[in-house]
Amino acid sequence: MSRRRLSSLREEQAEEASINLTPLIDVVFVVLIMFIIIAPMLELDKVKLASARARDTKDVAVVQEESPITIHVYEDNSVWINARKVTPDELFSLLKMAKQQNPHRIPQLFHDKKAHFGTYQSVKNAVEQAGFDELDVILQPG
Repeated sequence: MSRRRLSSLREEQAEEASINLTPLIDVVFVVLIMFIIIAPMLELDKVKLASARARDTKDVAVVQEESPITIHVYEDNSVWINARKVTPDELFSLLKMAKQQNPHRIPQLFHDKKAHFGTYQSVKNAVEQAGFDELDVILQPG
């Protein structure tokens, strides 16, 4: 009787030791392949920040607030275009007119760091819908 127990114990140990990992590896490879295929298709908004170490006046770009299209977003999330307070609906129509008058100009956005990110996103969307391909985001140090 003890031999039967030993043989059945050995069979159970042999069954437990052989776990089939093939399905798990297949799933991992499928997920990896999908990531490799989809990753290049993703478009992310990128903001390139200037390096704080470059303080030489030769390397610093001059910001001209006299640009024909300047957008200011203040701490209270109010939006101003060319020194005139506007609503989100007016912003799109004014940007569309500015695009027709100055087709090669790039709008400049001066965004307060305490203003909401959603305000930036709505301004950026209005700029894109008006037909502009670029938007200069002007950041002030501090």
